[in-house]
Amino acid sequence: MPSYSPVSRRRFNHWIAGSSLAGLAPLAMPARAQAQSWPSAPLKFVVPYPAGGNADAIGRLVAAKMAAGLGQSIVVENKAGAGGTIGGAAVAKNPPDGITFLVTPTAVLAITPHMRKVGYEPLTDLMPVAQLSGSYGIVTARKDLPASNMAEFIALARKDPGKLTFGSAGNATATHISGEIVHRAAGIKLLHVPYKGSAEALTDLMAGRIDLIYDAVGLPQIKAGTVKALAVTSSERHPELPQVPTLAEQQIKVPGSSWFGLFAPKGTSPAIIQRLAEEARKAMAQPDTRERLARISQFPDYQGTEAFTRTVAEDSAFFKDLIQQLGLKAD
Repeated sequence: MPSYSPVSRRRFNHWIAGSSLAGLAPLAMPARAQAQSWPSAPLKFVVPYPAGGNADAIGRLVAAKMAAGLGQSIVVENKAGAGGTIGGAAVAKNPPDGITFLVTPTAVLAITPHMRKVGYEPLTDLMPVAQLSGSYGIVTARKDLPASNMAEFIALARKDPGKLTFGSAGNATATHISGEIVHRAAGIKLLHVPYKGSAEALTDLMAGRIDLIYDAVGLPQIKAGTVKALAVTSSERHPELPQVPTLAEQQIKVPGSSWFGLFAPKGTSPAIIQRLAEEARKAMAQPDTRERLARISQFPDYQGTEAFTRTVAEDSAFFKDLIQQLGLKAD
Protein backbone atom coordinates (compact mmCIF):
# COMPACT_ATOMS: atom_id res chain seq x y z
CA MET A 1 0.00 0.00 0.00
CA PRO A 2 1.20 3.60 -0.71
CA SER A 3 2.66 5.69 2.14
CA TYR A 4 -0.08 6.80 4.52
CA SER A 5 1.24 10.22 5.40
CA PRO A 6 1.62 12.89 2.74
CA VAL A 7 5.16 14.13 2.94
CA SER A 8 6.05 17.66 2.03
CA ARG A 9 9.38 17.80 0.25
CA ARG A 10 10.81 20.86 1.94
CA ARG A 11 13.98 22.45 0.67
CA PHE A 12 16.59 23.52 3.10
CA ASN A 13 18.35 26.81 2.30
CA HIS A 14 21.87 27.00 3.66
CA TRP A 15 23.42 30.43 4.14
CA ILE A 16 27.06 30.55 5.15
CA ALA A 17 29.21 33.64 5.09
CA GLY A 18 32.28 33.46 2.90
CA SER A 19 34.67 33.61 5.83
CA SER A 20 32.79 30.84 7.66
CA LEU A 21 32.76 28.66 4.58
CA ALA A 22 36.50 29.05 4.23
CA GLY A 23 36.93 28.10 7.87
CA LEU A 24 34.82 24.96 7.44
CA ALA A 25 36.57 23.75 4.28
CA PRO A 26 39.46 21.99 6.08
CA LEU A 27 36.95 20.20 8.34
CA ALA A 28 35.05 18.91 5.32
CA MET A 29 38.09 17.35 3.71
CA PRO A 30 38.23 14.15 5.84
CA ALA A 31 34.54 13.44 5.16
CA ARG A 32 35.04 13.92 1.43
CA ALA A 33 38.12 11.72 1.47
CA GLN A 34 36.23 9.01 3.36
CA ALA A 35 33.35 9.11 0.88
CA GLN A 36 35.77 8.85 -2.04
CA SER A 37 37.72 5.89 -0.59
CA TRP A 38 34.61 4.02 0.55
CA PRO A 39 33.69 1.24 -0.07
CA SER A 40 36.92 -0.74 -0.01
CA ALA A 41 35.19 -4.08 0.68
CA PRO A 42 31.96 -5.79 -0.40
CA LEU A 43 28.77 -4.47 1.23
CA LYS A 44 25.87 -6.44 2.69
CA PHE A 45 22.19 -5.55 2.27
CA VAL A 46 20.02 -7.39 4.80
CA VAL A 47 16.46 -8.12 3.64
CA PRO A 48 14.34 -9.05 6.70
CA TYR A 49 12.09 -11.49 4.81
CA PRO A 50 12.63 -14.88 3.11
CA ALA A 51 13.89 -15.34 -0.43
CA GLY A 52 11.20 -15.46 -3.08
CA GLY A 53 9.03 -12.56 -1.98
CA ASN A 54 8.82 -8.99 -3.21
CA ALA A 55 11.11 -7.69 -0.46
CA ASP A 56 13.81 -10.07 -1.63
CA ALA A 57 13.30 -9.11 -5.29
CA ILE A 58 13.51 -5.40 -4.47
CA GLY A 59 16.61 -5.87 -2.34
CA ARG A 60 18.40 -7.76 -5.10
CA LEU A 61 17.41 -5.30 -7.81
CA VAL A 62 18.59 -2.31 -5.76
CA ALA A 63 21.78 -4.10 -4.70
CA ALA A 64 22.71 -4.93 -8.30
CA LYS A 65 22.15 -1.40 -9.52
CA MET A 66 23.93 0.29 -6.61
CA ALA A 67 26.87 -2.13 -6.80
CA ALA A 68 27.57 -0.93 -10.33
CA GLY A 69 27.59 2.70 -9.20
CA LEU A 70 29.71 2.03 -6.12
CA GLY A 71 32.21 -0.15 -7.96
CA GLN A 72 31.92 -2.78 -5.25
CA SER A 73 29.85 -5.95 -4.93
CA ILE A 74 26.81 -6.06 -2.63
CA VAL A 75 25.73 -9.34 -1.03
CA VAL A 76 22.02 -9.73 -0.19
CA GLU A 77 21.35 -11.65 3.01
CA ASN A 78 17.84 -12.81 3.98
CA LYS A 79 17.23 -12.65 7.74
CA ALA A 80 13.55 -13.54 8.12
CA GLY A 81 11.26 -13.91 11.11
CA ALA A 82 9.12 -12.01 13.62
CA GLY A 83 7.51 -9.82 10.96
CA GLY A 84 10.86 -8.59 9.69
CA THR A 85 12.14 -7.49 13.10
CA ILE A 86 14.86 -10.15 13.38
CA GLY A 87 16.62 -8.68 10.36
CA GLY A 88 15.93 -5.15 11.57
CA ALA A 89 17.46 -5.91 14.97
CA ALA A 90 20.50 -7.56 13.39
CA VAL A 91 21.34 -4.43 11.42
CA ALA A 92 20.53 -2.11 14.33
CA LYS A 93 23.01 -3.99 16.52
CA ASN A 94 25.67 -4.14 13.82
CA PRO A 95 28.69 -1.85 14.24
CA PRO A 96 28.45 1.29 12.07
CA ASP A 97 31.27 0.08 9.86
CA GLY A 98 29.80 1.15 6.51
CA ILE A 99 29.42 -2.48 5.44
CA THR A 100 25.99 -3.70 6.59
CA PHE A 101 22.68 -2.00 5.68
CA LEU A 102 18.96 -2.79 5.76
CA VAL A 103 16.51 -2.77 2.84
CA THR A 104 13.02 -2.91 4.30
CA PRO A 105 9.38 -1.87 3.84
CA THR A 106 7.34 0.44 6.07
CA ALA A 107 6.29 -2.19 8.61
CA VAL A 108 9.69 -2.89 10.20
CA LEU A 109 10.23 0.75 11.12
CA ALA A 110 6.77 2.31 11.41
CA ILE A 111 4.25 -0.45 12.18
CA THR A 112 5.55 -3.54 13.98
CA PRO A 113 7.31 -1.65 16.83
CA HIS A 114 3.88 -0.34 17.90
CA MET A 115 2.48 -3.86 18.15
CA ARG A 116 5.21 -5.84 19.89
CA LYS A 117 8.57 -5.47 21.57
CA VAL A 118 11.39 -5.43 19.05
CA GLY A 119 15.12 -5.58 19.55
CA TYR A 120 15.78 -2.00 18.46
CA GLU A 121 14.54 1.57 18.74
CA PRO A 122 13.23 2.18 15.20
CA LEU A 123 13.65 5.96 15.12
CA THR A 124 17.11 6.05 16.71
CA ASP A 125 18.95 2.75 16.20
CA LEU A 126 18.47 2.73 12.41
CA MET A 127 19.36 5.77 10.33
CA PRO A 128 17.28 6.45 7.19
CA VAL A 129 19.51 6.67 4.12
CA ALA A 130 17.00 6.97 1.28
CA GLN A 131 13.50 5.99 0.26
CA LEU A 132 13.72 3.76 -2.79
CA SER A 133 10.25 2.84 -4.04
CA GLY A 134 6.52 2.88 -3.43
CA SER A 135 4.14 -0.07 -3.72
CA TYR A 136 1.26 -1.01 -5.94
CA GLY A 137 -0.68 -3.20 -3.51
CA ILE A 138 -2.97 -5.85 -5.00
CA VAL A 139 -6.02 -7.48 -3.41
CA THR A 140 -5.39 -11.02 -4.66
CA ALA A 141 -7.90 -13.86 -4.28
CA ARG A 142 -7.83 -17.60 -4.87
CA LYS A 143 -8.88 -18.49 -8.39
CA ASP A 144 -12.18 -20.13 -7.44
CA LEU A 145 -13.38 -17.56 -4.89
CA PRO A 146 -16.96 -16.72 -5.95
CA ALA A 147 -16.26 -13.00 -6.29
CA SER A 148 -14.72 -11.03 -9.17
CA ASN A 149 -14.70 -7.55 -7.60
CA MET A 150 -14.74 -5.92 -4.19
CA ALA A 151 -18.52 -5.51 -4.04
CA GLU A 152 -19.03 -9.25 -4.56
CA PHE A 153 -16.25 -10.07 -2.11
CA ILE A 154 -17.72 -7.82 0.57
CA ALA A 155 -21.15 -9.36 0.10
CA LEU A 156 -19.59 -12.82 0.47
CA ALA A 157 -17.75 -11.80 3.65
CA ARG A 158 -20.90 -10.36 5.20
CA LYS A 159 -22.77 -13.64 4.79
CA ASP A 160 -20.39 -15.45 7.19
CA PRO A 161 -18.35 -12.98 9.29
CA GLY A 162 -14.93 -14.41 10.14
CA LYS A 163 -15.24 -17.43 7.83
CA LEU A 164 -13.14 -16.09 4.95
CA THR A 165 -9.40 -15.96 5.54
CA PHE A 166 -6.64 -13.59 4.49
CA GLY A 167 -2.94 -14.34 4.66
CA SER A 168 -0.03 -11.98 5.23
CA ALA A 169 3.76 -11.96 5.38
CA GLY A 170 3.43 -12.02 9.17
CA ASN A 171 1.74 -10.36 12.10
CA ALA A 172 2.12 -6.57 12.10
CA THR A 173 3.50 -6.46 8.55
CA ALA A 174 2.14 -4.02 5.99
CA THR A 175 0.34 -6.89 4.27
CA HIS A 176 -1.48 -7.57 7.55
CA ILE A 177 -2.31 -3.94 8.34
CA SER A 178 -3.47 -3.32 4.76
CA GLY A 179 -6.09 -6.03 5.08
CA GLU A 180 -7.30 -4.78 8.44
CA ILE A 181 -7.69 -1.25 7.09
CA VAL A 182 -9.70 -2.41 4.07
CA HIS A 183 -11.92 -4.66 6.19
CA ARG A 184 -12.58 -1.83 8.60
CA ALA A 185 -13.51 0.52 5.74
CA ALA A 186 -15.81 -2.13 4.22
CA GLY A 187 -17.38 -3.18 7.51
CA ILE A 188 -16.40 -6.86 7.24
CA LYS A 189 -14.43 -9.39 9.31
CA LEU A 190 -11.94 -12.00 8.05
CA LEU A 191 -9.72 -14.46 9.87
CA HIS A 192 -6.05 -13.45 9.65
CA VAL A 193 -3.50 -16.19 8.85
CA PRO A 194 0.09 -14.96 9.33
CA TYR A 195 3.03 -16.55 7.48
CA LYS A 196 6.80 -16.12 7.65
CA GLY A 197 6.84 -14.26 4.34
CA SER A 198 4.87 -13.36 1.24
CA ALA A 199 6.01 -16.39 -0.75
CA GLU A 200 4.49 -18.81 1.78
CA ALA A 201 1.20 -16.90 1.86
CA LEU A 202 1.03 -16.96 -1.93
CA THR A 203 1.69 -20.71 -2.02
CA ASP A 204 -1.28 -21.38 0.25
CA LEU A 205 -3.45 -18.95 -1.73
CA MET A 206 -2.68 -20.80 -4.96
CA ALA A 207 -3.51 -24.08 -3.21
CA GLY A 208 -6.83 -22.68 -2.01
CA ARG A 209 -5.98 -22.97 1.68
CA ILE A 210 -6.66 -19.25 2.23
CA ASP A 211 -8.99 -16.89 0.38
CA LEU A 212 -7.12 -13.61 -0.01
CA ILE A 213 -3.87 -11.71 0.39
CA TYR A 214 -3.19 -7.96 0.31
CA ASP A 215 0.14 -8.32 -1.40
CA ALA A 216 1.59 -7.65 -4.84
CA VAL A 217 3.73 -10.79 -4.76
CA GLY A 218 1.07 -12.63 -6.78
CA LEU A 219 1.42 -10.49 -9.92
CA PRO A 220 2.99 -13.26 -12.09
CA GLN A 221 0.33 -15.72 -10.94
CA ILE A 222 -2.44 -13.20 -11.68
CA LYS A 223 -1.10 -12.91 -15.22
CA ALA A 224 -0.90 -16.70 -15.45
CA GLY A 225 -4.49 -17.06 -14.23
CA THR A 226 -3.71 -19.19 -11.17
CA VAL A 227 -5.05 -16.47 -8.82
CA LYS A 228 -7.08 -13.33 -9.54
CA ALA A 229 -6.97 -9.65 -8.65
CA LEU A 230 -10.01 -7.92 -7.15
CA ALA A 231 -8.45 -4.46 -6.80
CA VAL A 232 -5.25 -2.47 -6.46
CA THR A 233 -4.70 -0.42 -3.34
CA SER A 234 -2.67 2.40 -4.88
CA SER A 235 -4.21 5.65 -6.08
CA GLU A 236 -3.58 4.71 -9.72
CA ARG A 237 -4.12 1.45 -11.61
CA HIS A 238 -1.21 -0.95 -11.77
CA PRO A 239 0.55 -0.55 -15.16
CA GLU A 240 0.83 -4.33 -15.42
CA LEU A 241 -2.90 -4.80 -14.63
CA PRO A 242 -4.65 -1.89 -16.37
CA GLN A 243 -7.99 -3.73 -16.34
CA VAL A 244 -8.09 -4.03 -12.53
CA PRO A 245 -9.80 -1.05 -10.81
CA THR A 246 -8.46 0.64 -7.69
CA LEU A 247 -10.16 0.39 -4.31
CA ALA A 248 -11.22 4.02 -4.68
CA GLU A 249 -12.86 3.26 -8.02
CA GLN A 250 -14.83 0.58 -6.18
CA GLN A 251 -15.97 3.05 -3.52
CA ILE A 252 -13.58 1.85 -0.82
CA LYS A 253 -11.54 4.75 0.46
CA VAL A 254 -8.39 3.95 2.40
CA PRO A 255 -5.09 5.80 2.88
CA GLY A 256 -2.28 5.42 0.38
CA SER A 257 0.76 2.94 -0.08
CA SER A 258 3.91 1.71 1.63
CA TRP A 259 7.55 2.32 0.78
CA PHE A 260 10.82 0.41 0.68
CA GLY A 261 13.82 2.19 2.09
CA LEU A 262 17.51 1.84 2.84
CA PHE A 263 18.77 2.15 6.44
CA ALA A 264 22.12 2.12 8.24
CA PRO A 265 23.13 1.33 11.83
CA LYS A 266 23.21 4.30 14.18
CA GLY A 267 26.56 6.09 14.10
CA THR A 268 27.33 5.38 10.45
CA SER A 269 29.49 8.13 8.95
CA PRO A 270 27.48 11.01 7.40
CA ALA A 271 29.85 10.89 4.42
CA ILE A 272 28.95 7.25 3.79
CA ILE A 273 25.23 7.98 4.24
CA GLN A 274 25.47 10.82 1.72
CA ARG A 275 27.35 8.71 -0.84
CA LEU A 276 24.97 5.79 -0.45
CA ALA A 277 21.92 8.06 -0.81
CA GLU A 278 23.32 9.56 -3.98
CA GLU A 279 23.98 6.13 -5.49
CA ALA A 280 20.42 5.11 -4.54
CA ARG A 281 19.11 8.20 -6.34
CA LYS A 282 21.05 7.30 -9.48
CA ALA A 283 19.88 3.70 -9.34
CA MET A 284 16.21 4.68 -9.03
CA ALA A 285 16.57 7.14 -11.94
CA GLN A 286 17.99 4.63 -14.43
CA PRO A 287 15.78 4.18 -17.52
CA ASP A 288 14.96 0.52 -16.93
CA THR A 289 14.31 0.80 -13.20
CA ARG A 290 10.63 1.74 -13.52
CA GLU A 291 9.95 -1.15 -15.88
CA ARG A 292 11.74 -3.68 -13.69
CA LEU A 293 10.08 -2.40 -10.51
CA ALA A 294 6.64 -2.58 -12.13
CA ARG A 295 7.13 -6.32 -12.57
CA ILE A 296 7.26 -6.63 -8.78
CA SER A 297 4.49 -4.05 -8.25
CA GLN A 298 6.77 -1.18 -7.25
CA PHE A 299 7.53 2.21 -8.72
CA PRO A 300 10.57 4.48 -8.18
CA ASP A 301 9.83 6.93 -5.37
CA TYR A 302 13.20 8.27 -4.24
CA GLN A 303 13.59 10.56 -1.24
CA GLY A 304 16.91 11.76 0.10
CA THR A 305 18.04 11.33 3.69
CA GLU A 306 16.40 14.42 5.22
CA ALA A 307 13.02 14.00 3.53
CA PHE A 308 12.96 10.26 4.18
CA THR A 309 13.78 10.78 7.87
CA ARG A 310 10.66 12.94 8.14
CA THR A 311 8.59 10.37 6.25
CA VAL A 312 9.61 7.58 8.65
CA ALA A 313 8.77 9.68 11.71
CA GLU A 314 5.43 10.83 10.29
CA ASP A 315 4.41 7.34 9.22
CA SER A 316 5.39 5.94 12.62
CA ALA A 317 3.09 8.46 14.33
CA PHE A 318 0.26 7.71 11.89
CA PHE A 319 0.42 3.94 12.37
CA LYS A 320 0.75 4.22 16.13
CA ASP A 321 -2.59 6.02 16.27
CA LEU A 322 -4.18 3.65 13.75
CA ILE A 323 -3.06 0.52 15.59
CA GLN A 324 -4.45 1.87 18.85
CA GLN A 325 -7.77 2.65 17.16
CA LEU A 326 -7.98 -0.84 15.63
CA GLY A 327 -6.80 -2.56 18.80
CA LEU A 328 -4.28 -4.66 16.87
CA LYS A 329 -1.70 -6.79 18.62
CA ALA A 330 1.07 -9.04 17.35
CA ASP A 331 1.82 -12.46 18.78
